[in-house]
Order: sequence, then structure tokens, then C-alpha cells
Amino acid sequence: MYLGIDLGTSGVKALLIDDAQTVIGSASGAMDVSRPHPGWSEQNPADWIRATEEAIAGLKAAHPAELAAVKGIGLSGQMHGATLLDSKDQVLRPCILWNDTRSHKQALALDADPQFRALTGNIVFPGFTAPKLAWVAENEPDIFDKVDWVLLPKDYLRLWLTGEHISEMSDSAGTSWLDTGKRAWSESLLDATGLTESHMPSLVEGTEPGGTLKAGLAAKWGMGANVVVAGGAGDNAASACGMGTVGEGHAFVSLGTSGVLFAANASYLPNPASAVHAFCHALPNTWHQMGVILSATDALNWHAGITGKSAADLTVELGDSLNAPSGVTFLPYLSGERTPHNDAAIRGVFAGLGHESSRVVLTQAVLEGVSFALRDSLEALRAAGTNLSRVTAIGGGSRSRYWLKSIATALDLPVDVPADGDFGAAFGAARLGLVAATKANPLSVFTAPATAETVQPDASLRGAYEDAYHRYRRLYPAIRNAY
Repeated sequence: MYLGIDLGTSGVKALLIDDAQTVIGSASGAMDVSRPHPGWSEQNPADWIRATEEAIAGLKAAHPAELAAVKGIGLSGQMHGATLLDSKDQVLRPCILWNDTRSHKQALALDADPQFRALTGNIVFPGFTAPKLAWVAENEPDIFDKVDWVLLPKDYLRLWLTGEHISEMSDSAGTSWLDTGKRAWSESLLDATGLTESHMPSLVEGTEPGGTLKAGLAAKWGMGANVVVAGGAGDNAASACGMGTVGEGHAFVSLGTSGVLFAANASYLPNPASAVHAFCHALPNTWHQMGVILSATDALNWHAGITGKSAADLTVELGDSLNAPSGVTFLPYLSGERTPHNDAAIRGVFAGLGHESSRVVLTQAVLEGVSFALRDSLEALRAAGTNLSRVTAIGGGSRSRYWLKSIATALDLPVDVPADGDFGAAFGAARLGLVAATKANPLSVFTAPATAETVQPDASLRGAYEDAYHRYRRLYPAIRNAY
């Protein structure tokens, strides 16, 4: 048996698989996000542990014998978070999360230093870890002076699980401190933010062992000795392992809190000017590119909160057939935007509203706005040298067939829908645990699921969608001037 633990933004999911990679069961624990100021997003790391224990307790209640047989654990987690610890591994302040944009000024300053793009292959985005530490140094110097360790969220869970300060390549590539081509920490980049390599965890590949479960936790959960904890992966790389998106040209679109267009690469292909992320993959000697938008299902959930309807009810109101775009356009920049704008200050907007703009029209505009933001990412990937012929859909938003039809038509690409099953980050993490514990060939483990359905672009609406996309594109500079 193998256990995957995925530390998300809204909760922790634990998932059990057997040697045949059949999902035995899953359980979760919920968490909240604190937003004490506009643009801020924080969590207490103690809540991660509580939610993990809640998820494991759920598995133990339902599958005690299977949990007892676990040989390997894989970790997946939200990326970029700054978890600051003192010399006794005590948390110094709430973790600053991936969608926190307070450090936009520090990010601009670091990005102006050419070595950052040259070594990391990426723009220094406000959501990345390095500018957060620069912000802490400037605004909370007493805390910065006490920092002994900087850990990413899933690696704080690893510390609790194993007692080890260890990270891996895919997650660490999102810090702005990793030499992404060499897959090693850069002393010069760390020095630019007042840190040294001694502040950072050691590095392993995602498929390699990254510690052993503490005896006390193993006994508490009914497990045996020497349970291997894999290096694991950042959430998107873990999802790619779950989906089998590891070979050149394989790609997926993820509709979660954020939206991701992910493409696996056999070589390192940086192009920072495109605002595409070029990161290490969870497998040795592989990399990937991502276009990232900060609000995907987050935008629909915001709309649901405003209208007093559930997100599912809102999408049901749209019906089954894709509609031509109306005159209403939505920019989904509720937390700023990454690809392609790298703009922490921009905010979302509805444009073209009239007396006739019903709730259904606004819902349609929200879904289209996310689809067009993903089209922006596709164009950025193309500028970075990656051309896609199709994508596979994952994430909670992919349950909406209307949204998938919108995305297929906006991207003008077929969208494959996996057969029923759980192929997300927790499944990918469990696969990583299997590889680390058994030393199996990753390529024989990270296979793609069967395709249940392919959603084709609606050729009859291609022209209308293209016109609406260009209207969407023209809005950004006009709205940007207001900020």
C-alpha cells in the first residue's frame, strides 16, 4: 500500500493505493485562508498538521488494515509558500501563501537583477518565495533575524512526518532560488535576499526517498517501521505524475482554485519574457512549462458567493449547449495575474453590462473569462516554443461540461476527459511514494488514464469566440491604466 498526501489551499487530501495503483480510499481535512489585508493570503502551519491528522484518521477508520500495510508515502503541496522556522523548528509567523501579492515591489526589485531570470528561467513573481523573504526582511526585521530555515508548505509536513529538512526539485524551482538547469540551490540568488544555503533544505529528486516516517507517527497510525517518505512534488508536477503527463508534448489543463496549462518537456526550455513558468519536473532530468492564472474556480466561487447560488447550480443554469459569447466580458484578475501579465495590482472587472445582463449571462462571462485567460497561457507557451495538439482536463472545474466546451473552443484544441477515477495531485503523490519505496521505473508507473470522452472545439462558434477573445485582450491595457 502507498499513501499520497496533498496539501492544498483549502484542505489536505490523503489517498491510498495498492501495488496495482487501484485507489483503495481517500479522506480529507479542511482549512481556511486568512486575508488580514488586501492582497495578503496566509495560513497557520499548525492547521496543515491538524488537517493531515484529520485526513489520516478518516482513512484509518475506513481502511485500518490497508493503512497498516503502507510502505511508502508521497507528498504534494501548494507551491511557493514561505514557512519560516527558528533554530528549534518553531514557526515564526503564519505562512505567506502562493496567492499573496504583498511583495510585488520586492519582486520587481529582484527581477531587475538579471541573474534571477538567467539562473531560474523565470520572472520573479510576487507569489514566489524569494520576494516574500525580502518583504519580511524589510517589514518584519525581528522575525527575519530569527529565521533559521525556510521551508515550502509540503516540506513543513515532511519535517513533522520525518524530522528531516528536505525538499525536491519541482517545488523548489518555484522559489526563485533554484538554478533550474543545474537543479541546485544558487548561493548568489540566496545571497541577494540575505540568506545562505544553510537556511535551505537539502534536495532530492521527487522519485527518491526523502526521509522515513517517525516511529511515533507510524505507531499512532498503525503502520510498520521504515515507511519511506518520497521527495514528492509541487501540486502541479504531482498532478502530472497522476495524469501520466511526463513525456514530451503531453499536457493538461487544471481547473482548480488557480488555473494551469501544463506541458511536460524533455529538456529545459526557459523563456522568462513570456511569463511562462519553466520548472523542474518530479522525475530526474525532466522539466515542464506552465502558464498560470490565479483565479479559475476561485472566480466562479466568488461569483457564487455574490449571487447566493452554488457554483454547481450556476453552471447548470447555462444548459448543455455552448452559447455564443454575449456582449459581457469578465477579466478574472481577482488576485492579480501571472501569465502573461505578471501584474499584482490588476483586479477583475465586468465590462459591457446592460439592463438585460442576467445572472446567467454573468455566469457565462465568468467561465469565458477563465477560458480566455487560459488561451493567454496557450499563446505564451507557443511563444516559449511549446505547441500543443490536445490537453487533458483535471480539477474540480472540469466537472462542468459547459466549461470544458468553452475551454476547448477558446483554445481551439480537443480536451480529453479521463475515465472516472482520482488522478490528481494526491494520486500522483501516492505514485511517487510507490516509486521511492520500490525503486520501480517511473515511466512504467506514471501511465495515463483511459479517456472517457473528448470534448471538441465548437467549430460553429470559433469565429465568435475569437472575436470575444480579442475583445477580452483589448480590455487589459484599458483597465490596467486605472490601476
